[in-house]
Amino acid sequence: MTTSEVPSAATARRDEPALDAAERDMLEGWLDYHRETLLQKCSGLTDEQVKRTAVPSSALTLLGLLRHLAEVERWWFVSVFAGGTQEGVYGTDEDPDGDFHFGPDDTHAEALVTWRREVAAAREQAAGHGLDELSVGTARNGRHFSLRWIYTHMIEEYARHNGHADLLREAIDGTTGS
Repeated sequence: MTTSEVPSAATARRDEPALDAAERDMLEGWLDYHRETLLQKCSGLTDEQVKRTAVPSSALTLLGLLRHLAEVERWWFVSVFAGGTQEGVYGTDEDPDGDFHFGPDDTHAEALVTWRREVAAAREQAAGHGLDELSVGTARNGRHFSLRWIYTHMIEEYARHNGHADLLREAIDGTTGS
């Protein structure tokens, strides 16, 4: 894959939600902001670069993060909230962390297409549902999750992993910043 196939960080656009946005707009806005942050951290890089680790003691890569967050989008919005498929995007019973394990033929472009598909499915599952609506799936204790909880958790999930992405990107090519 050439770097021209993935938008560069300079052309990506992120908007923070309005300071006085309604709750739903605020939650969706921050989630979209963090989704775009991940894309910026991965943008303009080759397949070899997104597969690069930052430190010898960690197998964490930008490609792994992109694949993981596709998996997380499906899990929370499709599997838990809507009660849909329990099948993972990359993970299997034999390799539950398959999102972080990839081979030489796995590409940035494929992971990006998959991530975009899972984000679209997540948006579709949440559309038309109120923040107080409860998930079909339950926690280990049998309690249901509100859509509000899922949005808040997803914002936290992306924010945490975007911190990892910051460090990975800096190790790859020195790029820093929001």
